[in-house]
Amino acid sequence: MNSEIKKKLSPSDSLAYQFLEQARMFNANVELIKVLKSRTYRIGEANVLVRASSEGNRRYFFGLNYITVEEIANLDNPFIAFICGSPDKVVIIPAKILFKHLPQISHDRNGEYKINIDRDLNIVLSGRNNRIDCSGFINNWNLLLAPPIIKEEAKNTVEESLHSVLQGRLIEIGNIRGYETYCPDKSRIFNDRKLDEIASLKSCPELQFSDYNLLRQIDVLWFRPKGNIFIPEKAFEVELSTGVWSGVGRMATLLDYSNVGLYIISNDAKKYNQVIFSFFDISNRYKFIANDVLGDLYSAELNLKKLRYEVGL
Repeated sequence: MNSEIKKKLSPSDSLAYQFLEQARMFNANVELIKVLKSRTYRIGEANVLVRASSEGNRRYFFGLNYITVEEIANLDNPFIAFICGSPDKVVIIPAKILFKHLPQISHDRNGEYKINIDRDLNIVLSGRNNRIDCSGFINNWNLLLAPPIIKEEAKNTVEESLHSVLQGRLIEIGNIRGYETYCPDKSRIFNDRKLDEIASLKSCPELQFSDYNLLRQIDVLWFRPKGNIFIPEKAFEVELSTGVWSGVGRMATLLDYSNVGLYIISNDAKKYNQVIFSFFDISNRYKFIANDVLGDLYSAELNLKKLRYEVGL
């Protein structure tokens, strides 16, 4: 990066740039993860969300959305690097530890958490003198350069992890709304739980006017129970790759059920329009939902559920 571009960087962007330059000095490969909207990088074998705060009088402040932390925490070897006014004062904390402590951190109705780090570089929690002891995380580059080894068969790409996150959110929304939910991916993990444990149905109900082999492969299904039968209500396919979107064809097996909504969850509206054009006769049955919009809906559903519980209504 040339000197003129450096001068135009905001203070936080400049700190982030210096942090990444340090990573490169350790001979670590640094790559921006473009699938995620947050400033997240692949550094060596770790996935790292980089946040920066200018020098403060007593504390360093970071705004962090719940959706962002959840997505990071579901990646392999996930970390958050909080740069506290200087690249020499960085808290490199495992994302799962912060995610676990989120209930003890204040936030607004939109799920925006107010991360405060004190002068000793400990993360402030609710309650007097309550902190996450970060002494073992300060400038601890070994956490990123030599993270825990993951068995080859257990490794997930960022796309695979995000796919599981989106499936998990769809299941959770369906559960909150009172539907019976099904997902074919039994072993995929979302927030340290298998999707099979989150979905209410362990097997896919058979339908009279649908190919069962196709039906049971759809990423997420919502059903409405009626007596001893299940009425299909909504079907979802998560499409993150740029290749052929097979999910569009799978959901076509539900076209005889005129009430069923068919939804494609993706971060690529252009690709969706290209694919759906080849299904021109039935394209009106499908609807596109962007990843971040689904995240907003999921966050709102969780907040509403919590509010209903608190109000008792």
